[in-house]
Amino acid sequence: MNANKKVALTLPDGSVREFDGPVTGMTLAQDIGPGLAKAALVIVVNGEQWDLSREITTNSDVSIITNRDDEALEIIRHDAAHILAEAVKELWPDTQVTIGPAIENGFYYDFAREEPFTPEDLETIEKRMRQIVERNEEIIRTEMPRDEAFDFFRNQGEEYKAEIIASIPSNEPITLYKQGEFIDLCRGPHLPSTKYLGSDTFKLMNVAGAYWRGDSNNEMLQRIYGTAWRTKKELKAYLLRLEEAEKRDHRKLGKELDLFHFQKEAAGMPFWHPNGWTIYTQIEGYMRRKQREYGYREINTPKLVDRKLWEESGHWDKFREHMYTTESDECVFALKPMNCPCHVQVFNQGLVSYRDLPMRLAEFGSCHRYEPSGALHGLMRVRSFVQDDAHIFCEKDKITEETEIFCKMLLEVYKDFGFEDVKVKFSDRPEVRAGSDEVWDEAEKHLRDAIEHAGLKYTANPGEGAFYGPKIEFVLTDAIGRDWQCGTLQVDFITPERLNANYVGVDNKKHHPVMLHRAILGSFERFIGILIENHAGRFPMWLAPKQVVVTGITADQDDYVKEVYKKLSDAGLRADIDLRNEKINYKVREHSHAKVPAIFVAGGREAENNTITVRRLGSKNQETLDLMDAINTLVTESIDPDKR
Repeated sequence: MNANKKVALTLPDGSVREFDGPVTGMTLAQDIGPGLAKAALVIVVNGEQWDLSREITTNSDVSIITNRDDEALEIIRHDAAHILAEAVKELWPDTQVTIGPAIENGFYYDFAREEPFTPEDLETIEKRMRQIVERNEEIIRTEMPRDEAFDFFRNQGEEYKAEIIASIPSNEPITLYKQGEFIDLCRGPHLPSTKYLGSDTFKLMNVAGAYWRGDSNNEMLQRIYGTAWRTKKELKAYLLRLEEAEKRDHRKLGKELDLFHFQKEAAGMPFWHPNGWTIYTQIEGYMRRKQREYGYREINTPKLVDRKLWEESGHWDKFREHMYTTESDECVFALKPMNCPCHVQVFNQGLVSYRDLPMRLAEFGSCHRYEPSGALHGLMRVRSFVQDDAHIFCEKDKITEETEIFCKMLLEVYKDFGFEDVKVKFSDRPEVRAGSDEVWDEAEKHLRDAIEHAGLKYTANPGEGAFYGPKIEFVLTDAIGRDWQCGTLQVDFITPERLNANYVGVDNKKHHPVMLHRAILGSFERFIGILIENHAGRFPMWLAPKQVVVTGITADQDDYVKEVYKKLSDAGLRADIDLRNEKINYKVREHSHAKVPAIFVAGGREAENNTITVRRLGSKNQETLDLMDAINTLVTESIDPDKR
């Protein structure tokens, strides 16, 4: 290579900077200005992130990532994982290090060590990490031949690292990173030195068990989780969100509000109590009306289906390990993990004309999927669930129109449930998929054009499409800033062909319809879990399982309390009555803790004047109103949003 060959670097604004020979990212940053040089973390060269110390030898498009950029978070968290590993090795040299990636909101590192880490150990490790940061150790990238790298880690007693290297093709060089005396196997990139992490931007959270390579047949390792952010302020805000999230935990509130429970005899399958089932049926009724408004016809399909159908659809190969099966009459049946193939069976009954399209079939489909016990998480990750599932069978030229209609419906639903901040992600073809590249090219183009025509801004989510087609994912932001992926729309050219779904076109010939898979809530179970946490158990009036409780100050008001209760019930309100011989403050406090939106309190004066004193959840104030005025106010507030 000619070291004197000029190198031209094109910046994001289109300007070009020329250098007489190879140039590092740090040199470029210094050339632009001292402020950027101080803030620079990593350089992006032709779309690939590089360390600032790497030399750029050819003309390239470049940009520099600083602490102000969102992309910096993953780099910072990756470095935090390496500093964690260095700290553990310094404190307990016999510990073996394995892998330590950045993850959402933080990082982790897995360690092989016989003695378990304690909470006190985490404090010690965190203190040593801060010392490493303050030592300002330069982070140096080197390459090493694979076999040499294998021997290097094996000789250090790092058997897990050696095993990773052994799985890499022999002709591929291995990238190592050194900070202080610690050397780790890593692709990078990394910060220029440990001090760039900051000593007050991270915190170790907890220790958990993790199998080597995620295989339960392998050794159990110890995984230390941590969180890391760009600034101390961001870290503090995250820890406050965690504290708030703990208060809102749907499992804790589910027990306090008597909504549901789980037990080992049906692991991962919720038992709904009357309060929880009231919320469930309210949501189901709302969704049923909304789907009818948008032209869906509701169906119901079997829960148990012969494996032959799953083989034909391709789900058997893809989802077999997550399917519950049973045998009968010399056949293998599977509890359905999704509804798609069954909906095609309904479509296939009878002759379908292009005039019958689009055909929108909806089902509150009961599905079962095996999830490892360690993955179960209250209502958020279950084995038995119901999807607000629907499939739209249409012609190709209707994809844009149907997508636009669906997006309108979806945003209305989310708004009615209190979610107006909705992000959109476009997920294209995964590595393992059905169908040819030509089919995927066409499906992706149709869906991308449809999103843009609907006027939705979206971000790319590469490789995360379904195995049969690309999809749009809709992500909600809750009251404390957390994101939840709920709705989805998928374009499928493959399943209708596999299951021989046809319609007669205007040319009087048979054609395969396009199948649009769509859901808005996702699963009722998970969505209710999200609602519980979003509202911290304080549901809006139309969703609250108990909308009002009426009670008296003394037993002298019992007859009037019963009269009020009857009028509330007759008005269609979900009312409860409390005639216990307890002090009024105790009863009010108890019903407030149960998150009842309104408490009607009757004393002697209220009974005499046909009035009621109203206490609202979350308010210290109370007001005395004419009884029927108070009831009518609650009736108005309790109307479902789609009926207003």
